[in-house]
Amino acid sequence: MAEYRITGLSSIVIAELVAEVGPLWHEQHQARLTARPRRRAVGAGAKHRFVFVDRLLATLVSLRHGTTHDVLVCWFGVDRSTITRAIGEVRPLLAQRGCTVAPDVRLRSLAEVVE
Repeated sequence: MAEYRITGLSSIVIAELVAEVGPLWHEQHQARLTARPRRRAVGAGAKHRFVFVDRLLATLVSLRHGTTHDVLVCWFGVDRSTITRAIGEVRPLLAQRGCTVAPDVRLRSLAEVVE
């Protein structure tokens, strides 16, 4: 999935994004968990099957190719709501980093991503 033809980014750039944006996502996720009263013990409940790297890749593929969430559901093997939530969480983090895309623009090359 992290192949250049699919994401438009090299594995080095993806690794840099994971290192830079991953901790921001984790902080946001922890803040959401602590913002509400717990009903279960810490560590109880369902575990994430859709890790941050997959969330990032799904977002990059969605931005580059404009794929529907249903296609991403098939590729990643998760529910549609998980894909929708993941893209909704990761896209603003990429925007904070300076990676923004107008809603109707489809990215085709690394130069367009950087632009």
